[in-house]
Amino acid sequence: MMQNKNLIFLIAGALVFGGLIAILGSNTASNEKNELSNSAKYSANVLVSQENSFDFGTISMKNGKVSHIFEIQNKENEPVIIEKVYTSCMCTIAYISTADGKKYGEFGMPGHTSANTKIEVKPGEKTSVEVVFDPAAHGPSGVGLAQRSVYLETNSAKSPKLEFAFQAMVTR
Repeated sequence: MMQNKNLIFLIAGALVFGGLIAILGSNTASNEKNELSNSAKYSANVLVSQENSFDFGTISMKNGKVSHIFEIQNKENEPVIIEKVYTSCMCTIAYISTADGKKYGEFGMPGHTSANTKIEVKPGEKTSVEVVFDPAAHGPSGVGLAQRSVYLETNSAKSPKLEFAFQAMVTR
């Protein structure tokens, strides 16, 4: 009788152990498939810009907002997706305009505006990033040199993050 109980426990243990191995093996295969599908979403292409920084020079708070447009281009043979757009400060917002005339944004500082997007830049296509800076946003204490940035995160494996920086000497 004791041998039968031991045999039953041994068989039950083997089944549980075998089940665990089967579950772990299927999770590993599933994870490998997910890694493959995730890596397939990355593009070998990059977005390029002739200009990554701009100096507004001396600007006055009383004259209001200033803006500058950075041009980017996909010079490769497959699309690049702009997945996220955000700025370094609440005094700065950005807009993305595509070659087909669509305008996306207002993109701002993380936590203050929605930054996630899926803007496709097709092969050979040019897209613009408009940066708008409000020198009065920080009030009277905001005088002096202001240095800010706009960031674009893409699905490019080579260059997943682009930074467009600018500066201005803010006066009252």
